[in-house]
Amino acid sequence: MKSRVRGSLTYTAPEVARGSDFSVASDLWSLGCLLYEMFAGKPPFFSESVSELVENIVHKNPSPPIPKDPSLPKASPDFMNLLDGLLQKDPQKRLTWADLLRHPFWKDALTGKDQDSSTEDFGIRNTMECSGSQDAKELVRSPPSGQARGERSGQRPGRSLRLENPAELRPNNTLGGQLNESMFLLSSRPTPRTSTAVGSSPGEDVTQSSAQEAPPLTKTAGAPLSQQDLESRMRELIYTDAELVVTPIIDNPRIMKQPPVKFDPKVLHLPAYSAEKLVSLKDQDWNSFLQQVCSQIDCPEKTMGASRAKLNLLCYLCVVAGQREVATRLLHSPLFHLLIQHLRMAPNWDVRAKVARVIGLLASHTAELQEHTPVIEAITLLTELIRENFRNSKLKQCLLPALGELLYLVATQEEKKKHPRECWAVPLAAYTVLMRCLREGEERVVNHMAAKIVENVCTTCSAQAQGFITGEIGPVLWYLFKHSTVDSLRITAVSALCRITRHSPSAFQSVIEKVGLSSVITALASAICRVQQYLLTLFTAMLSCGVHLQRLIQEKDFVSTIIRLLDSPSASIRAKAFLVLLYILIHNHEMLLLSCQARLVMYIERDSRKTSPGKERQQSGNEYLSRCLDLLIRHMVQEVPRLLGDILAALANVSGRKHPSTVQAKQLKLCLPLMPVVLHLVTSQVFRPRVVTEEFLFSYGTILSHIKLIDSGETNIEGAIGLMASEEFIKITLSAFEAIIQYPVLLKDYCSKVVDYILPPLVSLVQSQNVEWRLFSLRLLSETTSLLVNQEGGDGKEAAPIDSDSNLLALIRDVLLPQYEHVLTEPGPVPAYALKLLVAMTAHSPALTRLVEESKLVPLIFEVILAHQENILGNTMQSVIALLHNLVACKDSNMQLLYEHGLVHHVCNLFTETATLCLDLENKNDDETATALLCSLLDVLHGMLTHTSGVVRLALQAQKAGSGGDTQAAEDLLLLSKPLTALVSLLIPLLPAEDPEIFEVSSKCLSILVQLYGGENPDSLSPENAESFADSLASRQDPKEQKLLLRILRRMVTSNEKHLESLKGAGSLLRALQRLAPAGGSSADSAVAALALEILQTVGR
Repeated sequence: MKSRVRGSLTYTAPEVARGSDFSVASDLWSLGCLLYEMFAGKPPFFSESVSELVENIVHKNPSPPIPKDPSLPKASPDFMNLLDGLLQKDPQKRLTWADLLRHPFWKDALTGKDQDSSTEDFGIRNTMECSGSQDAKELVRSPPSGQARGERSGQRPGRSLRLENPAELRPNNTLGGQLNESMFLLSSRPTPRTSTAVGSSPGEDVTQSSAQEAPPLTKTAGAPLSQQDLESRMRELIYTDAELVVTPIIDNPRIMKQPPVKFDPKVLHLPAYSAEKLVSLKDQDWNSFLQQVCSQIDCPEKTMGASRAKLNLLCYLCVVAGQREVATRLLHSPLFHLLIQHLRMAPNWDVRAKVARVIGLLASHTAELQEHTPVIEAITLLTELIRENFRNSKLKQCLLPALGELLYLVATQEEKKKHPRECWAVPLAAYTVLMRCLREGEERVVNHMAAKIVENVCTTCSAQAQGFITGEIGPVLWYLFKHSTVDSLRITAVSALCRITRHSPSAFQSVIEKVGLSSVITALASAICRVQQYLLTLFTAMLSCGVHLQRLIQEKDFVSTIIRLLDSPSASIRAKAFLVLLYILIHNHEMLLLSCQARLVMYIERDSRKTSPGKERQQSGNEYLSRCLDLLIRHMVQEVPRLLGDILAALANVSGRKHPSTVQAKQLKLCLPLMPVVLHLVTSQVFRPRVVTEEFLFSYGTILSHIKLIDSGETNIEGAIGLMASEEFIKITLSAFEAIIQYPVLLKDYCSKVVDYILPPLVSLVQSQNVEWRLFSLRLLSETTSLLVNQEGGDGKEAAPIDSDSNLLALIRDVLLPQYEHVLTEPGPVPAYALKLLVAMTAHSPALTRLVEESKLVPLIFEVILAHQENILGNTMQSVIALLHNLVACKDSNMQLLYEHGLVHHVCNLFTETATLCLDLENKNDDETATALLCSLLDVLHGMLTHTSGVVRLALQAQKAGSGGDTQAAEDLLLLSKPLTALVSLLIPLLPAEDPEIFEVSSKCLSILVQLYGGENPDSLSPENAESFADSLASRQDPKEQKLLLRILRRMVTSNEKHLESLKGAGSLLRALQRLAPAGGSSADSAVAALALEILQTVGR
C-alpha cells in the first residue's frame, strides 16, 4: 500500500531515501522542498537519474535559491533561515511543527498580500504555460499498463509543477484541482470608490466616508481587479488541458484502423520474450538478445523465406515496442541504426513499411531521447521517401506516422531541455512535405495524418512547432475542416488550428481574412460541441492579443451567436462563451446592454446555481465554468460604478440647460440608454447584493436629483434624446430602486443613506406634473418608508432612528406633508397612493402618527371619505380605513381631534355599508375585499370603544375614590359615542361568522357596547338577531366564548324590559340556553351553566 501512495522522489527526505518510514519530520522536509521550488522554479535536488538523485538528497546540500526572473527580489534572510531549518539532513535537527508555526517568516504574511500573491502566482504559472500541458498529453499517450503510465508520468523531475499523477495538478486545468471558489468569490464585487462625476448632490458628500466605511459584503468579497490583473487571469483560462491532450499518430483508430500485429514465435529464431520479461533481463542477457535481433535484421533477404522471417521479427518488435522501457532501450541501441539502414536500402517495400512502423512505435513510446540518437537522420530519410513516392498514397500512409512520431518526440524532448539543440534541427523539407499532404486532393487518411502531426507537434513549445507557422497553414486547415465529411478529421483540423494559433494568432487571422468573419460565425453556430469549443478558444486567443479586436467587439451577430451558445449542454462551451463575452465587454461597454437584453444575466444566474458551493460537481467542466463566471461577474459588478459615473457626467454637463450642445447631446444618447443594464443587474440574485453599495445609492440619488430637474423643466434632455427616450430613462431609473426595495435585507446597513440620498429627490417628484411619476414616487416612498420604520438594526449596527430629530421625520414634516393638502384632493388614483404612504408611515411609528395629526391632515382624511364613499371597496377607501385604524390604535393619538371631525359618524356609515355587503348572501363577487375591509373597521370600532371604556373607567374610579375628578369629559364622550349603539344590530349577525377574527372582535365590541350603554338599541334582540345568538351559542365550543356571549345577553335582558320580552318569544335562543344550563361537569362548564341558568330564571323558565 505504501508503494502505491508514495510521493515523488524529488521531495523525499534523506532518511526515507535510506529506507526509513515516512513521518512528520519527513513531511516537513518535503514542505521545505516545495517552498524552495515555489521561489526558485525548480526543486533543490534534481537529476534525470534516480540513483544520482538519491545520492544528491542524502549527501549534498542544496544551492541557495535564486529567483527564476532576475527582476524579482532575492530571498529574504527569514526565508533562507526557514529553508535551512526545514532542509536539515538530520531529522533531529530539523524544524518541528511548533517551530515552523513560530518562525518569523510568517509574521504579517497573511495580511494585505492577496493581490500580490495572485500576481506572483500568475508569473510562475505564465512561465509554465507552454509546458503546463505536457504531463496531461503524456498521460493520454501512455500504454495501458499501470507500470508504463507511472514511468512516463514521472520522467520529468525538472518540472516545477510536477506530481506522480499529472492529472492531480494542471496549471491550465479544468478537470480537477482545488479550485472550489465560494459563492462569495463567485460573486465578488468592488469596494466603493469615489464617483467620477457628481452633478447635483442628493445630500452631503459621501466620497470620503465611502472610502473609510466599507460595506459589509466587501469584507468577504474579492477586491476589485485592475484590467491588467483581470486579463492576466483570463489568459490563464484560454486553453484548458482538455484542449491540449495528445493522442498517438501511429495506430490511431480514428485515422485508420490497423489489423492487429501478430508474429509466429516458432520461426523467430530467438527467444520470444514478453515485454515484461525484457525489462527484467540482466545486462548480459539483454545484450545477447539485442545481438541476435541485430544479426537477424542485418541478414540479407536472398530468399522469400528470409524476407518472411525478417517480417516476422519486425512484427515481434512492434509488439514489444509498446513497453516504455523496452522502447527507450531499443531506440538508443545499435538496432535503431540498422532500422534506418533498412528503411533506406531494403529491396522489399513490405520490409520498409514494417521498419517504418517499428520506428514509429519506438518514437511513440520512448521515455527519453539522447542527443546522439540519429532521429534527424530518420526524419530526413522518411521525408525523402515520402517526397520521392508522393503519388503513392499507400506508402505515405505507412511512412507519415513514423515521421510524425519522430517529430513529436524531438519536439517534446527539446521542450523538456528548454533550449534548442542543433542536433535536433528538423530539415525544412519535412515541413514542406507535410504541408503538401494537407492540401486539397489528397486522400482523407493522408490529410488526417498530416493534420494530426501538426496538432501534436504544435501542442509543444518548441522550435519544431514554429516550423509549421506559415501564411497558408490556417486556410489549409480550415479547408480541411469545412470540406471534410468525417467528424474525426474535422475535429483534428480545427484542433490543429487551435494549437498553432496558440503560437501565432495570425494563423486564425488569415482564416478570417480569407473566408470572411460571417462564414466563421456561421460555422461556430452550427458545429458539433467539440468543434464549437475549439472555435471559441480561437476567438478568445485572437481577442486576448488584440487581433481583429475592434471588428469583433462591434459585431452584433458575433455577440448574439456567442450568447446563444450559453444554451449548450456542455459546461466547457458555456465557460468559453462567458470568457469570450468578457473580452468583448472589457473593450466595448455598449455591448453590455445588448448582452443583458439577450438574457445574459439569466444564463449567469443559472450557471451560478450549478457551480455554487455545496453541490456535487458531477461534470468536470463545472470547475472551469466557475472560474470563468467569477471573472465575468466581477467585471460586470465593477462596470456599474463606471456606467453610473458616465450617466452622471452626461447629466451634470446639461444640468440647468435648455438647449444642450451637439457634443452634450451625443454624450446623452450614448450613456442614458445604458441605464437598463442597472435594472437587469439589480433584479438578479447574483448581482444584486454586490451592486447595491453606499456608492451606488449615492450615485442613484444624484441621478434622481437630475430627474427632478428634468421633470421640473430646469434641464431639457428631450431635444437631445427625444421624449420617449427621456421618459423611458426616468421609468427605468425608478424601476431599479423599486426592484431593490423588494429585498429589505440589502438596505439594512444603509438606512440612513437611503434617507439622505434617495428620499429627498423622491419626495420632490410627488409634485411632478406627470401623473405617472407622481404615482411611481408615491409608491416607492410608501414601500421605502415602511421598510425604514420597520427596519431593525442588523447586529446592532444601524437602525432607522425615528425620533423628532431624525432626517426622515424632518423630510416628511417639512417637505412631504405640506404637499398633501393638494395631493389628497386630486382626482384619480393619486390620493390612494398618497394614503398608502401615510398608512406605511403610521403603521410602526408613533412619531409619524403625531406628525400626521399635527399637520392638519385629519379634516382632509374625512373629506376623502366623503368624496369616495360611493366606492367603499376601492383602493382609496381601503387605504383611508387602514389609516384610521393606525391613528386610533396609536396610544398617543389625539382621539379628541378625531371625534371633533366626525369620526363616530363616518365609522357608523362605513361599518353599516360594509357589514351589509358582507351579510348579503347574494353578493359574493367582492366577498374577500369586503371581509378584509370589515376586519379593519372592526379594529377601528374596537379601538374607539376601548378608548371610551378607558376614559369612563378612570372617571368612575376617581369618583369612587372620592378624589373629586371631573366626570364631564367621560359623559361628553359617552354622549358623543352613543350613535355607535346603532351598530349592535349589525354586530350580532356577525357572531356566527366562520372567520374567527370577525367573531372575536365583534364579540368584544358588542361586549363593550352593552357594558357602556346596556340595551340601548331597541332592535338588539329582534327575531333575526335572536336567531344569530342561538346559532353562535350552538356553534361555539370554547367555554370562554360561551361565557362572553352569555354575559352580553344577560346585560341586554337585565337592562331593558323590551329585550326581556323579546327573549321570551325567541324559542331557538331559549332552547340553546336550556342545552347549556344542565351541563355542570367542569368548573368552566359550571360557570357557563350558571350564566345560562341565570338568564333562564330571569325569563321565568
